[in-house]
This record gives sequence, structure tokens and C-alpha cells, in this order.
Amino acid sequence: MDAATADELQGRMPFAEHLRELRIRLVRSLVVVAAAFAVTYAFRVRLWAWAQVPFLEAMARNLKVRPGELHPWAYTDLAEPFFSLMRLSLWAAAFLAAPAVLLQVWGFISPALRTRERRLMIPFLAATSGMFALGLAFAYTQAFKFLGDILFQEAQGAGLRANLHMEAYLDLFISTLAITGLMFELPVLVFFLARFRILTARGMLKYWRHATIGILVASAFFTPGDVILTTIFFSVVLLGLYAVSVAVAWVAEPRS
Repeated sequence: MDAATADELQGRMPFAEHLRELRIRLVRSLVVVAAAFAVTYAFRVRLWAWAQVPFLEAMARNLKVRPGELHPWAYTDLAEPFFSLMRLSLWAAAFLAAPAVLLQVWGFISPALRTRERRLMIPFLAATSGMFALGLAFAYTQAFKFLGDILFQEAQGAGLRANLHMEAYLDLFISTLAITGLMFELPVLVFFLARFRILTARGMLKYWRHATIGILVASAFFTPGDVILTTIFFSVVLLGLYAVSVAVAWVAEPRS
């Protein structure tokens, strides 16, 4: 019996056993997320203080004051602070529990994979997690710095005074982090597509004009805010990632 046949027999499991295993993995994942939420909700006020730092720094730069002197937040709905902090805690719990949930997903699918596929899956999970975390860090330190400056300067130029709502701010904050994290997965996706000969660096260079148009359209639809500069900013970021992906595809292409 060869290794491939042994892997196939090992991965075979009755349908009822598959359902039982899936239920166990789902329960474990929910328990992990619930435990993470208990932790993040306990620190919800600190999470909120962390989330508002990029915009407060942008306001402070433009007003030439210290961030601690700014108090731009207000609410008109008594339930808004409660549900906004809960939503922020849920998203933080999802990010915190993601590695453990991925391990449960891996534990469910790994018996059905062959040895070579298992070897590829582990670096794939590590790369996707690392690039997503890098995207989050870029969004928090750079993207929000740019967005905060642009949006606040627009409001200041119109003579408006800040009286902001948590809910609207968190919409912008969470969507910026999530979208940027997903954008940074492009080189990982291209690596595996090139590895399996689905995509080539030469093809990416040949159709770079088409890719640019697609990136502009995607940025217009999916980036947060309705200011044209946000579309331009995320388009430039995606074009930079596209250029990196071309190099990744060239390295990943099988030479034989």
C-alpha cells in the first residue's frame, strides 16, 4: 500500500462520525470565542480608548493641542454606548480567538488531506494569519492616520465642530481594519495560485492595466467612507500589494 492510499484510508470516516466531529469542533470554537469575549468585554473601556487614538491624534495635529484635551464624543441614544462597546468587544474577541478557531478548522479537515497537502496547509495558515495581522497594524498606524487627517481637515474647512457618535466611528474603524487586513492577503493568494500554475508573473504584468481598473472599482465600492481620497489611498495600497504579488508569483512559479 503506497502513502497516498494510506492517507485516503486514514481520512475515510462514516458520515455520522463527520457530523459528530464537526459538532465537537463547533462547540469548542464557540467556547473559545465566548471566553475571549468575556476577556475583551471586561476591558471594553480600554479597547475603546485604544480604538479612538488614531483619530484623536489626527485632531490634535490639526488643532495643535494634546490628544488628552479633546472630547469630541457624544450620544443621543442611551443604548448606543452599551451596544457600541459590545460590538467592539465582539470584534476584538473574534481576532483574539482566531488562532484557536483556525486550529479547530485544521483539526477537522486535516484527516482528509494527504501528507503533501498537510505540509502546504500549515505554512498557508501561518502566512495568512501573519499577513492579516500586518494589514491590521498598517491600518491602525498608517491608514487611519491618513484618513483622520483628510476627514478632519474637510470638516474643519467647512467650519464644523466635532460632535461624534461612537457607532459611526466604529463603523469606519472596524471596516478599515478588516478591509486592510483582507487586502494584505493578496500576496499569499497569489503565491499559491502561482505555485499550482493557475497564475504567472508574466500574465500579471501583461494584464496590469486591467488589474488597475479592477482595483479602482473595488476600492470605490469596498473602502470605508465616501471621500474620493479614501478610494485613491486604498487603490495605491492595493497597487503596491499587486506589485509585491508579481514578485511573489515569479518566486513561487515551478521552474520544471
